[in-house]
Amino acid sequence: METNKPSSHAQIEHLAPVGHEVIQGYLKTLDSSPGVYRMLDRESRVLYVGKARNLRARVSNYARPSGHSGRIARMISMTASMMFLTTRTETEALLLEQNLIKQLKPKFNVLLRDDKSFPNILVTGDHAYAQIKKHRGAKKQKGAYYGPFASAGAVNRTLNQLQKVFLLRNCTDSMFESRTRPCLLYQIKRCSGPCVGLISEADYAQSVKDAERFLSGKSTDIQAKLADQMQQASEEMEFERAAALRDRIRAMTQVQSAQGINPRGVTEADIVALHMDSGQACVQVFFIRANQNWGNRDFYPRVGADVDAAEVLEAFLGQFYDTKEPPRQLILSNEIENPDLMAEALTQKLGRKVELLVPQRGEKAELVDSALRNARESLARKMSESATQAKLLRGLADAFELPEPPERIEVYDNSHIQGTNAVGAMIVAGPDGFMKNSYRKFNIKGDDLTPGDDFGMMKEVLHRRFKRLLSEDPDRAKGMWPDLLLIDGGAGQVSAVAQIMAEHGVEDIPMVGVAKGVDRDAGKEEFHRVGQRPFALRHNDPVLYFVQRMRDEAHRFAIGTHRAKRAKSNMKNPLDDIPGVGAARKRALLAHFGSAKAVSRANLADLKAVDGVSEGLAQKVYDFFHDQ
Repeated sequence: METNKPSSHAQIEHLAPVGHEVIQGYLKTLDSSPGVYRMLDRESRVLYVGKARNLRARVSNYARPSGHSGRIARMISMTASMMFLTTRTETEALLLEQNLIKQLKPKFNVLLRDDKSFPNILVTGDHAYAQIKKHRGAKKQKGAYYGPFASAGAVNRTLNQLQKVFLLRNCTDSMFESRTRPCLLYQIKRCSGPCVGLISEADYAQSVKDAERFLSGKSTDIQAKLADQMQQASEEMEFERAAALRDRIRAMTQVQSAQGINPRGVTEADIVALHMDSGQACVQVFFIRANQNWGNRDFYPRVGADVDAAEVLEAFLGQFYDTKEPPRQLILSNEIENPDLMAEALTQKLGRKVELLVPQRGEKAELVDSALRNARESLARKMSESATQAKLLRGLADAFELPEPPERIEVYDNSHIQGTNAVGAMIVAGPDGFMKNSYRKFNIKGDDLTPGDDFGMMKEVLHRRFKRLLSEDPDRAKGMWPDLLLIDGGAGQVSAVAQIMAEHGVEDIPMVGVAKGVDRDAGKEEFHRVGQRPFALRHNDPVLYFVQRMRDEAHRFAIGTHRAKRAKSNMKNPLDDIPGVGAARKRALLAHFGSAKAVSRANLADLKAVDGVSEGLAQKVYDFFHDQ
């Protein structure tokens, strides 16, 4: 007689129950300490990270069988286990919670997806003639830092105008020391020529001081001083000097007008405004420093349909300032869940008081209204683009006979010149457009490859890609695996890639080769798939334009990567390959002989005459070039 045996899946369900009853079982082990909790599914994937002033009280809420929002109910229904970390204070719990969210990226948390650092302007303090330049990253170099600026473009525009106004150098110290005549920047009145003594150290120091005063918000008196100097030059009939001063005043005015909002009553603050619509959110941040607007940036945190604004904004602040220095004031569009706790956490981080304000009237409220308007417009554009992108992805699925629209498309291309400096490139596209933080470059390493072997290069790139995927995400649980591969090439490239994928046991990912038609014209592309005849799309099909954009983006990225590699190769100095020749010895040799080529031609006696080069090292240098 046939009997129904429980499946392995049913056994797993029996062994690992889920839901509020599982959560109920943890209550007897918890006390009222503050801390952080994690909710995990059957496969031990983190679903949610939360903080609590009282762990037992918070977990008891999840143990109730009803009364939850849709999102929380789904989360509870998937919870198979929990983990807990107690902390001394709720502030510590808040900081730990945000750190774990960024690290683990749980499914049900609000998540800040774009978390790049912001550039600053650095006025160096370790040289008699200070350099002004863009700086990103840790503030290790001696000098004065001004920022943050919202983008590299905002920094570059400001630096460009500051050079016109204050004529400060932006060249490196090594270039400064090696100059014997003024560079082009001096010729176009962007630098005062300190490298060749065209300005005294005292006068240059005054220009540096004026630039720092301007970056600190004290621009009015500087403009007045320049205006007085222009008037004096005009009265003395030094019209060329007067015209130069006029141009410097005009440049300063352009900096201020380009900044748009320049609040009088807000010295140092970030304006943070949140707009939500249809389960999506945009956070707009304006950076106000020294009463000047140093740019704005929009962010699109991952949110759910039933998450309220207070939770979204609090999560954003915690994650955004986890790796950034907060200003003295955060001016917010709406309240957050724990304003006192967040202010205390940020105050501890900064080492001085940080205020959180939600203004109702006055200049601060006007600033928030401006940021909110930007957030609304940005989210509307984003949603429109997302709708268009979703339609294109559905069209792509129909054209290539995919089971569903792809969430992650990986596009591959190679670049080289006659086989030299070969690189492979991978770009990624999805529902939100190009995912640039997922782009990857591959330096082609195959020693057995024939120069220019495109098939061999593509095979190496895909071999390395899938070897890494199998190592880092064998269960395909982290969203790293593609739903579709697009290969730049025809049947040969597709066959080579299929072979590599079969070797790795990956044969369920659709793959399409994109090849130019017989006339190699854009619009006549042919699409190749394993075991099927090539086909083409209508000339005016939006899906065809979509594929062309992705292929062109991969080609652009590959070409850029190749050029960077080639430039680095061209700049390589043969002295770098000589054992025992470090930076100091290299500088001594180049200073004495003028170039690496001259060093290579020098005789042994001349090498021995260089300061700091011993007889033994001179022999090594001589042997290195003459053995070769």
